[in-house]
Amino acid sequence: MSRRAATIGGLSLLAGTSVSTTTRAELGEHLLDIGEGLDDFWLATDAYIYGYPLVTMEMTRRVITNVPAVEGTRGPMGQIIRLRQYPNASYRDVTAPNADTLYTTAFFDVGVEPWVLSIPDMKDRYYLMPMLDGWTDVFQVPGKRTTGTGAQTYAITGPGWGGTLPAGVKQLKSPTSIVWLLGRIYCTGTPEDYAAVHALQDECKLVPLSSYGKPYTPPPGKVDPSIDMKTAVREQVNSMDAVAYFSLLAQLMKTNPPSAADAPALAEYAKLGLVPGQDFDASKLKADFVKRIPAAAFDRIMIQFKTNKEVKNVNGWGFSTKTGLYGTDYLMRAFITAIGLGANRPQDAVYPTSLKDGDGRTYNGANKYIMRFAKGELPPAEGFWSLTMYDGQYFFVANPINRYSISARQNLKPNPDGSTDLYIQKDSPGSDKESNWLPAPADKFILMLRLYWPDESPPSIIDGTWTIPPVKKVS
Repeated sequence: MSRRAATIGGLSLLAGTSVSTTTRAELGEHLLDIGEGLDDFWLATDAYIYGYPLVTMEMTRRVITNVPAVEGTRGPMGQIIRLRQYPNASYRDVTAPNADTLYTTAFFDVGVEPWVLSIPDMKDRYYLMPMLDGWTDVFQVPGKRTTGTGAQTYAITGPGWGGTLPAGVKQLKSPTSIVWLLGRIYCTGTPEDYAAVHALQDECKLVPLSSYGKPYTPPPGKVDPSIDMKTAVREQVNSMDAVAYFSLLAQLMKTNPPSAADAPALAEYAKLGLVPGQDFDASKLKADFVKRIPAAAFDRIMIQFKTNKEVKNVNGWGFSTKTGLYGTDYLMRAFITAIGLGANRPQDAVYPTSLKDGDGRTYNGANKYIMRFAKGELPPAEGFWSLTMYDGQYFFVANPINRYSISARQNLKPNPDGSTDLYIQKDSPGSDKESNWLPAPADKFILMLRLYWPDESPPSIIDGTWTIPPVKKVS
């Protein structure tokens, strides 16, 4: 949970979308001795996978908002969390942090009334304000790519809302009561740019519709001492027994309704006692296999690391272009929830991640590496691109120049033939090449290439007409 509360980075796209089927043979350890109940057991794991995003979003919401006031990466319901600076190498709260955008986020509930989001004039700065529903679909993305950088005001309305809005306020319809705003504003990280972005963050406002245009002071957050604030959300979800899990899912579905496209699946899940709008009927869940459901279902989700047909593996880089909108691909939706909660639509961001060089060898700071972009073939992105260095645990790497990522803002020095080399190594490649240096640790490391607003016309990573070059070990 915590890494996705503040970043939508690397692990989400080590693999991509779901496989169409998962064979029972691959999960044989969970299926032993079930006998004639095997079909019901398999259906129960289907239902678990179907609900995994909604349950995870709710548990994430509980933890992030269970504070009396905004502090760090947490804040009460309906209050904007504004991250003010990039983390340094000592930071350990969130894995795969970025050093490109400052987050502006909030959870809010549109089930009772709409909430109004005001975005200031961004002065042509790159930003995006994706909004996720309870099922983790990105249902709207105001931002430079989609709506421009002028001042904008939106009312986010919940399921079935039918009121009227003030003049100049545009309606954005959320399919669910739960809404997660995961805004990002580009920042170069200089003191001057920090100040400029902070001013823009402060002008972002979120208020209930009934308070729009009036003085508004948000109430203090309500703290529930029973909520586990230490254990990672994924662990909390995975440790729930099946009855508790499905009971919570049924309650959440009352205010976060399934889509119409889910009707065929829900007709099957009704056999297990899971019916939209109703409490869960645990009597329909067979007791002889109920304890096995969570582990088997989660294994079906995570086995996609090996079996996923949609994941692209190019020159040692793994990524997906199938995130943010999932339709009825419930396995893929659950998979991204498990390892990359909050992933953007591919039109807004793609995150190729590399654990091995172009020859298939694990990266090690004892070696020197070069990543060479041919002339005119730097990553094609309208927003920005960057290459970030992480140690083996996905944290920033301490280095003498405090550089955690490299991008065009380093004023990269091209080669005489117009190509551009990035020097990936522990020690400086020399003062004449230091502009192109991405410092590495002494041992294992991981690389992540971020492309925000990737080009959709060729050359493009989305359609495969732009190819990520390999990282090569220097002999």
